Amino acid sequence: MDFAAFLVTQCLNALSQAALLFFLGVGLTLIFGIMRIVNFAHGAFFMLGAYVGYSSVAIAGNFWAALVLSPLLVGGFGIAFELGVLRLLYRRDHSAFLMVTFGLTLIMGEAIRLIWGVNALEVRAPPALSGIVFILDEPFPLYRLFLAAAGIVVAVAIWQFLERTRLGLLIRATSQNAEMVHALGTDVRLVRSAVFGIGCGLAGIGGVLAAPLVTASLAMAPTAVIDTFVIVIIGGMGSFLGSALGALLVAFVQVFGTYYFPDLALALMYLVMVMVLVIRPGGLLGKEA
Repeated sequence: MDFAAFLVTQCLNALSQAALLFFLGVGLTLIFGIMRIVNFAHGAFFMLGAYVGYSSVAIAGNFWAALVLSPLLVGGFGIAFELGVLRLLYRRDHSAFLMVTFGLTLIMGEAIRLIWGVNALEVRAPPALSGIVFILDEPFPLYRLFLAAAGIVVAVAIWQFLERTRLGLLIRATSQNAEMVHALGTDVRLVRSAVFGIGCGLAGIGGVLAAPLVTASLAMAPTAVIDTFVIVIIGGMGSFLGSALGALLVAFVQVFGTYYFPDLALALMYLVMVMVLVIRPGGLLGKEA
């Protein structure tokens, strides 16, 4: 493989990885931006999305149906959790949210183990995306190209949603001044519930899309939550664009680091995070305290 083909294919690999990381990072960013909650269970929602996707494919026999059903079910579960548990804690110290969401991670992991078992479950990519394409005479999985395109499409869709819809306007206003939004007659509690559901649903989409690459397994949650927090710390807590930049940066470090320094790939990711925090303690696009 010549250098040009290697560089192009590795960059495409990084873009497909960045798409999955973006689904995680942007969901957590939306939740923190509105609710100021560090959702430690975000990786568990990602894992749940993969398992629900597996069952949806097994029952409906259609990957595209799973791609629709999984985020709806995972987002619905997130809304139910916000209504039933988190809403009772808003007047308490923020450390309560960390403990509760960590507890939810343990509960979801145990529930998934009891329902689906401990073995990794394979989710097949749709036949239309299971082949390869040749890029500079080198084979490349078509599914990874689909992931990169899906990440771009969803990023643009979320940006347009936040900028041009009434709910997006309310979300942005609530993140700036929730008390004023409430004083103007908007039920901020409903906005919070919607945002938590959207954030969890985005994690669910990421889980479905990741399953054909890594299988649905109990190891997804801890790996995902580490990557998610690294992304939002690098990009800046509460910044939509920051989450996209953080996902891109982490993905490129993971892909090229794994190729050139396989034993140090994880350490390189943390090194990048530390370097960003030294230069900008609030993250690339976050607000410094």
